[in-house]
Amino acid sequence: MQKKQTFTVAEAQQKLEHYCSYQERCHKEVETKLKSLGMIPSTIDFIMSYLINENYLNESRFAQSFARGKFRIKKWGKVRIKKELKARQISEYNIKLGMKEITDSEYKTTFWTLFEKRKDAVKGQEIHLQKKKILSYMVYRGWETQLIYEALNDL
Repeated sequence: MQKKQTFTVAEAQQKLEHYCSYQERCHKEVETKLKSLGMIPSTIDFIMSYLINENYLNESRFAQSFARGKFRIKKWGKVRIKKELKARQISEYNIKLGMKEITDSEYKTTFWTLFEKRKDAVKGQEIHLQKKKILSYMVYRGWETQLIYEALNDL
């Protein structure tokens, strides 16, 4: 049986510096990582404080980066982005800050691009089936139902 590896506070701190430097992380991810390294609660608090003070960990920066990335790369709508940020226990203030990263013009352009792409993909099927498939696809991606219905009414 393999013995579980243990880390000193300094080793764990260094590991987490690299972990946070590689990619923006939220507090929840870092805490989970520290627990997986077998750290005790007081040590977790100590390392978390250190990472925040040294600016390795910044929830506002995480929320902004997350919102930008999921919108531009994965083409997620605001509904899904907000839901995912809430699941990561990001504060309401930081969620709003993250949402400011998405401009209205860029949002509308992306919506229509995605809508048209999906419309082309379901062409040739019955109109009610087309609408159903477009709706479920866009809702899954996190776009507002009001926006989707308005676009579907133009079909």
